[in-house]
Amino acid sequence: MESTRQQKISRLLQKELADIFQKESRNLFMGKMISVTVVRVSPDLGLAKAYISIFPTEERKEVLKQVRIANPRIRGLLGRKVGKQLRVIPELEFYIDDSLDYIDNIDRLLNK
Repeated sequence: MESTRQQKISRLLQKELADIFQKESRNLFMGKMISVTVVRVSPDLGLAKAYISIFPTEERKEVLKQVRIANPRIRGLLGRKVGKQLRVIPELEFYIDDSLDYIDNIDRLLNK
């Protein structure tokens, strides 16, 4: 169970990462729409796992690879945004959130 502090930091990181992806997607990620669905922070606040949803989904593995390559730049931008609020900027790990695909698949199966 996450502490209140972890939840607050998760929400802050999710909001700021979404803003970064919105502004940088044209330059870094071939104009793909990337949304941050969930951010989970470790108890020591040193690691943040960000789950992202990529649209369109055809090239999402390639886009995820580009996000991971751009990780130092994203972390730097994040540090400039939340540096006054957090003492240590957590390391970032990015994962694809495929929950929307799962929901779509269930919906298709139910409609048959």
